[in-house]
Amino acid sequence: MAETQFDIIVIGGGPGGYVAAIRAAQLGMKAAVVERENLGGICLNWGCIPTKALLRSAEVSHLLHHLDDYGFSAKEVSFDLAKVVKRSRGVASQLSGGVKHLLKKNKVTVIDGHATLLGKGRIKVEKDGTTTVGEFQAKHIIIATGARAREFPNMKADGKLVWTYRHAMVPESMPKSILVIGSGAIGIEFASFYLNMGAKVTVAEMVDRILPAEDEEISAMARKSFEKQGMKIYTGAKVGEFKKGANDVTTTIEANGKSETITVDRVILAVGIVGNVEHIGLENTKVKTEKSHILVNEWLETDEPGVYAIGDVVGAPWLAHKASHEGVICVEHIAGIKEAHPINVNNIPGCTYSHPQVASVGLSEAKAKAAGYEVKVGRFPFIGNGKAIALGEPEGMVKTVFDAKTGELLGAHMIGAEVTELIQGYGIAKTMETTEAELMHTIFPHPTLSEMMHESVLAAYGRAIHY
Repeated sequence: MAETQFDIIVIGGGPGGYVAAIRAAQLGMKAAVVERENLGGICLNWGCIPTKALLRSAEVSHLLHHLDDYGFSAKEVSFDLAKVVKRSRGVASQLSGGVKHLLKKNKVTVIDGHATLLGKGRIKVEKDGTTTVGEFQAKHIIIATGARAREFPNMKADGKLVWTYRHAMVPESMPKSILVIGSGAIGIEFASFYLNMGAKVTVAEMVDRILPAEDEEISAMARKSFEKQGMKIYTGAKVGEFKKGANDVTTTIEANGKSETITVDRVILAVGIVGNVEHIGLENTKVKTEKSHILVNEWLETDEPGVYAIGDVVGAPWLAHKASHEGVICVEHIAGIKEAHPINVNNIPGCTYSHPQVASVGLSEAKAKAAGYEVKVGRFPFIGNGKAIALGEPEGMVKTVFDAKTGELLGAHMIGAEVTELIQGYGIAKTMETTEAELMHTIFPHPTLSEMMHESVLAAYGRAIHY
């Protein structure tokens, strides 16, 4: 490698890392990215993107099993699992290649290997644990090493019977039954995928409700919908040790004062993630960690001068779009751009691509009240929307939470068809600090699902028209 001196070196080529490098290049800095696996990181290769390709197949499967609702009929409907997985992997490969093109277009140097911090603006890069690629220097080093699936002593993935999200994305055969441990976005998305592909699905959640990061009302609606589809859900649950058979797993689930023994073909672990902070040379710096995540200030600076950290490795919320935005903020702060300002976590949307979809931004009703706000809450059901009925998707709700004193939009929570595409409207509203007045005066097109967003705002002030 001819070049060893850079203005910025980013360790990790995921959605935080590659975006940071591109923004640095746009601002005239000489930038490099070190990536040991695939450009695009977990998101493009083993997370956000390939799972959405799988869920699209599950959506097709769902529609095929409800053809009569739309006036169609078909015989012997089946699927080829290998093709479903191949399509998902193809989508991931295409986008990873796209990131490579973007980095090249922006003249960002890509260094293939594993980076270790040496201190004082220096890193060493090795490949395959044996070959030294070289030593590199930069005034600014951004750690964007991401995170991985969490495991517990009595719950370890083996790739055969017990899976992490990686294994669950590339099944060699379709399990007839699955136990998903954890009901956050990752767990529920896989539960929804396998359910709609024909598997018998059980979900075990340690806390008292599924999708615990969401508004309680939305969580309750989601549970009701999933159970109606045939999913079995245990909350407040404790899962016992795994007893592995030749091709199945037996365990016990304790919930609601009862204990039940179940046997399933496969188990999916979705019990959170831990930051990738090991073996990257943090011991050679003043960088501090807490519970596997790097500690940073509002500008993503660590305690080591010139070393920054962004994305999943710095902690929740573990979202690709949060990582990308942090990358931009970090680089713009380094460049001295006056318009740069710290991220507001209350303006970060969260999405779960299950059936039905769930999306939210800002404070839940309970959190708003706990923060001391007097609130006005609006609700509008999908059954009151013409487009939802025409689509055959009448199940769902849009919920908005306002500060009763100022009219500030504190939060928005949605469940139903395409809400992951709709939530950005409320994200923009929160970023622009709009009140109920601006939202009420906004004209929404008809017929669209977005009209429910308007009606929910109106409902908060007793003015809903269509329900």
